[in-house]
Amino acid sequence: MNAKSAASLRRTATFVGHDWGAYVVWSMALLHPARVTRIINLALPYQPRTTVPWIDLMESVFGADNYFVHFNRQPGVADAVLDANACRFLCNLFRKNLPPAPHEPGMMMINLATAAAPAGDPVMSGEDLAVFIAAFETTGFTESINWYRNMDRNWHILADVDPIVRQPALMIYGTQDMIPPSETLADFVPNVEVLSIDCGHWIQQEKPNETTRAIVDWVAVRQAA
Repeated sequence: MNAKSAASLRRTATFVGHDWGAYVVWSMALLHPARVTRIINLALPYQPRTTVPWIDLMESVFGADNYFVHFNRQPGVADAVLDANACRFLCNLFRKNLPPAPHEPGMMMINLATAAAPAGDPVMSGEDLAVFIAAFETTGFTESINWYRNMDRNWHILADVDPIVRQPALMIYGTQDMIPPSETLADFVPNVEVLSIDCGHWIQQEKPNETTRAIVDWVAVRQAA
């Protein structure tokens, strides 16, 4: 491969995202379509732009304790709790096989950071989880939470953008995830294929082999075509 070919390859790629990482990939496909060859997203399907800013909509539907809303309306409060309980929060967050339970009052992320014992089973080994814990104990959580605080700015950025994602896409759902499949996905992503894996929200941690195989096989078929 010559240098010109290598440089050309670096200008485009297949992008993979999970949850709000998936949101980043969907948005990148809209804002920089020439850079995105294919899309593989997990957990979060494409979210059409709403008629009002997202945080206002979430507050009207889910209330002030919704963590998206809380992060924006009470800046710094959740950051301090999560920073003080990084190990407990991450141990309680990365779980699977969660038993049915009524919705608790209060803000979900703060509840996870202060819960005495985790529910369900861990989705990764203690060694892998330690990498996340060490990272967040070093950086804190504010930078990650700021993604949620930027959602309304993103809403404005996307105001005049064509909302149709035209690249080939693979959408992977976890059948036990709280995020439901989108009923309108194909309307906005016409070249999408959908795959469901028997797991919860943390798809790539819960089912690493199945997830990797699904991605590799889908890319191989697309490249051959």
